[in-house]
Amino acid sequence: MIRVVVDREPIDVAAELALIEREGAGAVASFTGLVRADAGAEGAVETLELEHYPGATEAALRTLADEAVTRWSLAGATIVHRVGPMRAGERIVFVGTAAPHRGAALDACAFLIDRLKTDAPFWKREVRGGHGTWVEARDTDEVAARRW
Repeated sequence: MIRVVVDREPIDVAAELALIEREGAGAVASFTGLVRADAGAEGAVETLELEHYPGATEAALRTLADEAVTRWSLAGATIVHRVGPMRAGERIVFVGTAAPHRGAALDACAFLIDRLKTDAPFWKREVRGGHGTWVEARDTDEVAARRW
């Protein structure tokens, strides 16, 4: 099973885990990303607005999930990503993998979260103190993606 969802609705982690656990594998790994407050010189993040290119974003995520399933012989992979406005502490992404053994599940989960940061067409805009700024890609994201 491969499940890819890009949606404005909140992510129900328990429901997503229940779906991936049904694959009957020996191990399930997951990652849940949250919107950070990152209080800096400009103040805390009030909102994070995430935009995407419909169709292209889902296709990019599906390509990554297909690669993970093939590379680690997964029983299943799930990527759920939010778009639209979100507040600090809200869930922005869920990645789940099911595999016969923990090593494959953990590696595939790390691969998916590292690569979706660089390979999926999302644009982030942080609003702090009433002013919005676009978030640039980080060098550390590129380094993490290249290890795979």
